[in-house]
Amino acid sequence: MSNRHLARTITLQVLYQWDFHEYDASRIDMWKDYVRREFAPKFDDEGFVDELVSGVLGHREEIDALVTRFAPDWPIETITVVDRNVLRIGTYELMFSENIPSKVALNEAIELAKGFGGDASGRFVNGVLGAIYKDMIAKGQEKAIDKEPPKPKKETSEEKASSDNDEEKQSHNV
Repeated sequence: MSNRHLARTITLQVLYQWDFHEYDASRIDMWKDYVRREFAPKFDDEGFVDELVSGVLGHREEIDALVTRFAPDWPIETITVVDRNVLRIGTYELMFSENIPSKVALNEAIELAKGFGGDASGRFVNGVLGAIYKDMIAKGQEKAIDKEPPKPKKETSEEKASSDNDEEKQSHNV
């Protein structure tokens, strides 16, 4: 599990508590501390959890309006607590976080939904966020990070070792 995925998981757990307790923001810090202490005591998320939680809370009305618009058959209060908050995280990252590429936001939200939601959660989240993303593109609202050329993939130590072995084999065949 990547560090960012773990941070999103912590964020989901915090937002679940906040939502379950009828949007009681006064206890957010307590829930963040509890979740970190219980599930990732030595994990340094470099402020990513705080960014996601404050971003979702700060844009909640806009986010919920978008979810309502793109899932018209599902009033926001009828969506399960997990799916609703996965959609909130995904929508925040998709629409408001300039540092997260849209495709990463979509993929991470789908993975969270599959991991913590019901059988159809992944498809549901994919459908709603995919529609929001297509609307962004149609309106020319693509984020700057999405317009950048892809960065070269960092080679893992395992891939490097394999590559070194291939080069060594080739040099012996000359």
